[in-house]
Amino acid sequence: MRVVIVDDEPLARARLRGLLSREADVEVVAEAGDGRAALLACDTHRPDLVILDIRMPGMDGLEAARQLAKLPSPPLLVFCTAFDAHALSAFESAALDYLVKPVRPERLAEALRRARTRLDIAPTTDEKQARTQLCARLGAHLRLIPVADILYLQAEEKYVVVHHAHGEDLIEASLKSLEEEFGDRFLRIHRNCLVARDALKELRRDADGHAQAILHGVERPLDVSRRCVGELREAMRHL
Repeated sequence: MRVVIVDDEPLARARLRGLLSREADVEVVAEAGDGRAALLACDTHRPDLVILDIRMPGMDGLEAARQLAKLPSPPLLVFCTAFDAHALSAFESAALDYLVKPVRPERLAEALRRARTRLDIAPTTDEKQARTQLCARLGAHLRLIPVADILYLQAEEKYVVVHHAHGEDLIEASLKSLEEEFGDRFLRIHRNCLVARDALKELRRDADGHAQAILHGVERPLDVSRRCVGELREAMRHL
């Protein structure tokens, strides 16, 4: 599936590009920062799908969508914006789907599933190599965190705190999606915590009998829920 990403924010484009890189059958063929550049990119690359921001300088996403609809073979459109009040206008423009920023991986996956169905593309069965880095946003900058440096991941409201060898960072992801992607590397010890298997040092109980995991390079013990104790104990037997 050939995809064009259209957004006037470079960080938003980078995030989408990172999420799409997980899909073995998706190729990002171009990026654009406004509606006119999107029309040129689509004329050049003939994408199957355009992921399109709505509020952009110059020609906005809705006007670009109306222009794209005039093509003999228009691409599928998925709108992606922080302003959900635009949803009705988006679907009036025959959008396939509508994503609200920050885009959750599972919602993007659902939009891609719909696109595959519309395009009659069978999902790939090839295994895609797992990511080696996670991407954290620091104001106007991005930081890449090697997965090999991560000691544990802890859910905190809408974010996940990545505790790694050089400190900690926030990423926009769900603990469940990270567990599904990196289940061979990280083990769940609590509803809000995944730990690196190779960082495990000890399983013990505190004075009140509560199970705790001790990790190499982490000073404080981490709570282990009762339902996770058995799997953690079994995992440590095979380290």
